[in-house]
Amino acid sequence: MSSTNETVVRFINITKDFTQGKNVSRALNHVSFEVNKGDICGLIGFSGAGKSTLLRMVNELETPTEGDVEVLGHSLKNTKGKKLRDIRKRIGMIFQEFNLLESKTVFDNVAIALKLNGESKDYIQQRVTTLLEFVGLSDKKDSYPYELSGGQKQRVGIARALATKPEILLCDEATSALDPDTTESILNLLSKINKELQVTILFVTHTIRVVQKICNKVAILEHGNLVEFGNVIDIFSNPQSTIAKKFVGAVIPNVIPKGIKDELLKYDGKYKLIRIFFHAQNATDDVIWQINNRLNVHTNVMFASVSELQDVVLSVITLQITGTEDDFKKVYDYISSRQIEFEEISL
Repeated sequence: MSSTNETVVRFINITKDFTQGKNVSRALNHVSFEVNKGDICGLIGFSGAGKSTLLRMVNELETPTEGDVEVLGHSLKNTKGKKLRDIRKRIGMIFQEFNLLESKTVFDNVAIALKLNGESKDYIQQRVTTLLEFVGLSDKKDSYPYELSGGQKQRVGIARALATKPEILLCDEATSALDPDTTESILNLLSKINKELQVTILFVTHTIRVVQKICNKVAILEHGNLVEFGNVIDIFSNPQSTIAKKFVGAVIPNVIPKGIKDELLKYDGKYKLIRIFFHAQNATDDVIWQINNRLNVHTNVMFASVSELQDVVLSVITLQITGTEDDFKKVYDYISSRQIEFEEISL
């Protein structure tokens, strides 16, 4: 599903304080950003960053101390009763620990919200059957949670969250209890939900590879502060904050290896190192060829990495340029004229 300009969740100057006795701790500090229809937005940060607290404000499981949350065009401030229930029906949620009822079958777990909404037996039968087929669990409808693997339990949780045809799906560490292969299958399922069912997804995680795999937007939180927000491809290409560089560095190496540093020490210093960020639409080989041949400047590829971000391929190449200050300027001007991002780096 492609992102649109229609905003479905807006966090407006969100601050959240927790009070215990005389002690006040701030979980979120003036956080503001928007999630558009069709986004898969990752909320990432280390433990205690405020990710889950922020996520739970979308369906008002938490309320802000200051600020407001707008969901599907409705302010949640002072929203109560039937209006709040109607908004919540348009939001689904899946959890890290699955939260299934062990005494009920898979079918009955998925049907819970439909029964509470007073839907007819025929509709419940049809809807649950469709959902179990969608998540690949048609043969498990009469099974109980204790008979399922972790991945199967999470698929039940996803089917349950989709029962009321939500427009927004909240995922709170939905894959952190799963092994890598199962995580991959669940992320593929969530991507399918986004594309085929037109559901906007907010995904809390502490793992950058989850963001790399399915998110098009990312909000990076640290100690309750929003330190970066934007398109995943932009932040992966040019992280600004220390924490963003640390997360991105786990996927795209941004530290020059010792062996390469030792090799560079053999030069007399008449060189520059630049890191160039090539998206799929950029012709990597052509750019380097043009620098070497048309500009007559000697270059050496020191190391490179290739990462896939959803459907976009990002190549990061660290290039050594040997020459004069005029040579360096020619190269920088040429790369800029091709609208390719780069940065000068040092040992």
